Amino acid sequence: MDYTRFIQMLLEETDRRNPVEEKRIMTFLNPRHYFAYHRELNRLKASGIKLPHVHSSHLIKSIIAPVSARSKFALRYKDLLLLEDNRSIKVHAVQSKIDTNPGIPYGVKQIHAPRAWSTSTGHRIKIGVIDTGVDFQHPDLRHSLSGGINLLNRNMLPLDDNGHGTHIAGTIAAANSTEGMIGVAPRSIIYPVKAFDHNGSAYVSDIILGIDWCVRNHVHLINMSFGMKTRSRALQEIVNKAYLSGISIVASSGNDGKRRTIDYPARYSQTISVGATDQNRRIAPFSNRGQYIDIYAPGDKIISSWTHGKYHEMSGTSMATSHVSGAIALLLAQNSSLQPAEIKTLLQRTSTPLRLRKDQRLERDSGEVNALQLLREGMKLTTTGAEPVTASLKAKKNRPSKI
Repeated sequence: MDYTRFIQMLLEETDRRNPVEEKRIMTFLNPRHYFAYHRELNRLKASGIKLPHVHSSHLIKSIIAPVSARSKFALRYKDLLLLEDNRSIKVHAVQSKIDTNPGIPYGVKQIHAPRAWSTSTGHRIKIGVIDTGVDFQHPDLRHSLSGGINLLNRNMLPLDDNGHGTHIAGTIAAANSTEGMIGVAPRSIIYPVKAFDHNGSAYVSDIILGIDWCVRNHVHLINMSFGMKTRSRALQEIVNKAYLSGISIVASSGNDGKRRTIDYPARYSQTISVGATDQNRRIAPFSNRGQYIDIYAPGDKIISSWTHGKYHEMSGTSMATSHVSGAIALLLAQNSSLQPAEIKTLLQRTSTPLRLRKDQRLERDSGEVNALQLLREGMKLTTTGAEPVTASLKAKKNRPSKI
């Protein structure tokens, strides 16, 4: 095959398209062709040829570029590439208002994180937060951040122009004990991956590139506080690749108050799907719930860090997800060898039972994350070498699995 011609046609096609709105995810049906394409691409780049609007995900052997499904390029290489539309995706927050510094927020206390800090503070656990970026100047986050990446503008830091990402980062890892707030895992490190714009909107392709970056940079877990209603083959594939590499992906379930479904990517079985509770340890009215929820966490009226050094109160399964990510960071700092399936089992085994309203019915094994019990159970595994997964899987064999 003439890969030079392939790249030339790709360059001609991308020059004619909107570099954002017309992107497609193109996966090579044969990995050999992907590697051959990249060898030729590197050779051409060395001679000065550039493809500024073309990016690659090495994990799933895909290229992401503005290409029309009816173009000469797409038709010519239809037997080489599988094309997928680039769907939009939104962060999972339902309301926001300015608030004051909470010290230790109620959600952090409710999951018993302060009682766990004598055992673990999440020291050096790397957490990829795929979101709107982060406020690098926030006094509560200055010691909790690494450089990360800005997928919207790779020449800039992943600066937050929305607030959602900074809020998530604060709940996970804020560390200003004297004057500011403290998150669940105050000595963990946030790797901000800016995939969402100032409106809290992104495309699946940016999420794919974000996960790819997290895997290549060896983070321990990924927080994904966003979702969409439709399934993406490429997104599921890269979530599975991250899972197989040993990275836990914590995903928010959505804010539609539904009982029988949740949003993607939380719907994928390789993720840890999170629902939201309130200050009374009841399922928040906005939270999706039911058989596809793996764990619940505080998500109603959560105060955390915001842009320009401020604080905001927000509600959503986004906020719940950040509590779970923090708890996992505490656990991994104690035992970094735990695999995603083991972590999910430990979360469910050590969870606190929820209080139910009259109209609510709780699915088996669902409860609110309990950081203290999580560490205690994790410590038992560390000292005894016991295997936590098998018995739990047997107990759940009658529970419907996520897709």
